[in-house]
Amino acid sequence: MRIDKYLKLTRLIKRRTVAKELLDRGLFTINGRKAKASNEIKIGDVVVLALGRHKLTIEITNILPFAKKDDVGTLYKVLSDEIIENDQTDPQ
Repeated sequence: MRIDKYLKLTRLIKRRTVAKELLDRGLFTINGRKAKASNEIKIGDVVVLALGRHKLTIEITNILPFAKKDDVGTLYKVLSDEIIENDQTDPQ
């Protein structure tokens, strides 16, 4: 399954077009490599999502063609969920 479709299916990203735009900007990686919207994912892949100060690392545990809201929790496992602090000092 394509990563952009998977992100929408899991409800990590609200719309597939938004997922594609974020992937095109190079904000996500699959197994340490920059991800493109057309990249195929498989069970066991580790995906890092960097959205602003939020960095989410997940492992793909299941791939379904369709998922109900209750099934979403079985599709991935959260490995880490970090908020990156801004290290910039005040420019006074």
